[in-house]
Amino acid sequence: MTQVPQTRRAVLAAAAAASALILGPRGLIAPARAQGLAPTETMRGGANNYRAGAPIRDRIGGGGFLMSGTVRRAGDGAPLEGVRIQIWAHTTEGRERDPESHGATLTDASGAFRMDMPQIVPAFGQPHAHLAYDADHDPNGFRTVFLRPVMSSRSDTSLSADFVLQPA
Repeated sequence: MTQVPQTRRAVLAAAAAASALILGPRGLIAPARAQGLAPTETMRGGANNYRAGAPIRDRIGGGGFLMSGTVRRAGDGAPLEGVRIQIWAHTTEGRERDPESHGATLTDASGAFRMDMPQIVPAFGQPHAHLAYDADHDPNGFRTVFLRPVMSSRSDTSLSADFVLQPA
């Protein structure tokens, strides 16, 4: 049996041909689909100092730090509009257990939410925020989820957290 020496170019060409067969003619330009998008799980410590039913606000305190994210439906990844997300944190203006450190906002048509709030500062060694989708305070009918994202640096001026909600 004769062996054909394999060059890098030949291997890459074979990989490209296999990809074309698997993906089809539109595989490289077709929009991404979120079929089977798994729901977000509640994070350990996410519900710490939760105050049910915090008021919907334009911002918490004097602002200067941006908390943002998106909310999508599990399975198809569709953006969810009008979903109530509650946010609280230990900041330069208050502790995470203080009522004035809590606020809620609603998602827009693209499923995005934003909250301007005071700079988050470390609590228990980590600068972090708390976010909640609480089914008891939202008529959209999804399962409750609590998040506790940690900032990569205490000097960050923004933090993002995304929810993928599962119907209750």
